[in-house]
Amino acid sequence: MRAPRLRIILLAALATLVGLAPPLLTAASAQAHGFSSVVFADLSRDEGGQTVATLQLEYDLLVVSAADAQKDDPLFRAGTAAFADRDDDAMAAALEEHRDAVAAYLDDHFTIRTGGGACTISPIGEVTMTVQEGVPYAVIARAVDCPPTDGHVVRSTLFPDDEGFVSDTKTILTYNIDLHEGSAALDASTPEFSTEQSTAERFWEFFRLGAEHLLTGIDHILFLLALIAGSRKLREIVLAATVFTLAHSVTFILAATKVVSLPAIIIEPTIALSISIVAAWYLFRLWRDGDAANELTRDSGPLGLDRAGWLRLLVVFCFGLIHGLGFASALGIDEPWSWTLLWSLLVFNLGIEAVQIGLIALTFPLLVLLRRRAPRLAMWATGALAVAVTLAGLIWFVQRIFGWE
Repeated sequence: MRAPRLRIILLAALATLVGLAPPLLTAASAQAHGFSSVVFADLSRDEGGQTVATLQLEYDLLVVSAADAQKDDPLFRAGTAAFADRDDDAMAAALEEHRDAVAAYLDDHFTIRTGGGACTISPIGEVTMTVQEGVPYAVIARAVDCPPTDGHVVRSTLFPDDEGFVSDTKTILTYNIDLHEGSAALDASTPEFSTEQSTAERFWEFFRLGAEHLLTGIDHILFLLALIAGSRKLREIVLAATVFTLAHSVTFILAATKVVSLPAIIIEPTIALSISIVAAWYLFRLWRDGDAANELTRDSGPLGLDRAGWLRLLVVFCFGLIHGLGFASALGIDEPWSWTLLWSLLVFNLGIEAVQIGLIALTFPLLVLLRRRAPRLAMWATGALAVAVTLAGLIWFVQRIFGWE
């Protein structure tokens, strides 16, 4: 057991025996001085979109600090007795019973604010216990209500040197908020950290998120590959990609700003089904026309598309609307409307399009070359791809309908 762990046990026992709390507190402080403490703080959103600040603090330090180390304080008596017994339930109950004193200390030494002002932190609810490096820690989660903003400023001065119990307290902050995540270390020399980003940083973050979402979203990639396989000419894939982009951009922005909403149980299975339908469309043309299926549209009508070509674009547009809802759901926007948010969403969409254009630029020229050099092989290759994509979409559709992993 670390030497600081003994201080509260000795302090409580001696204070009880001789009733000399002030001199003993001075001695305990002198013995403890020089040892450091670590506070773990997390700022993130829960499933309901509520901001939650979760603190993990050394239990004995929290007790003596919140009680101001007064032996007559009820929190001091209950907390030290529970700590001496190493009774987790009793330790948590002591903090809950004296939650006002604990909250007053935390409110003074751990604050969150935004550009709009200070945040309101909810009263202390249930307290749980954990262990960090053999030391009992109290876990306290509190809801945070902040004025609308693009960033949060966290300030921690927990267990400062002037309390005399420890020195060099560090608060390890982790955060997943304001549409980015990371960590920071706060101490006496750097007590504050802001999640606010510059315009360039924010836009790059959204662009990267958009690119990563498409790159890691295998369902969206397969949908794009199905479109590429089913397009004979550059004009066709450009039109299909443009229509898809316009469609998903509309619903993406509307859903991200909470103008429209659909439950995931509808969006996700429909996305899976759209993959199968687009791929199966090409298989049907291949079965019906054989080699001629490569000529999916003929130069007739506006933009060189026949009726089947326009129908294909209509189907792509409808499915693009659904994919846009999926993009918004994955992003999980929780900010109020602002022009900055709108530009950020557009940049997120640019990230998606950059990857989409990159995939087309890489794969479509190879497909064109294969079709010119080995038409039969190209037909079999694209047909096999369409079969694989169709089956994958159908499997995902069934899994998402029934909620299977």
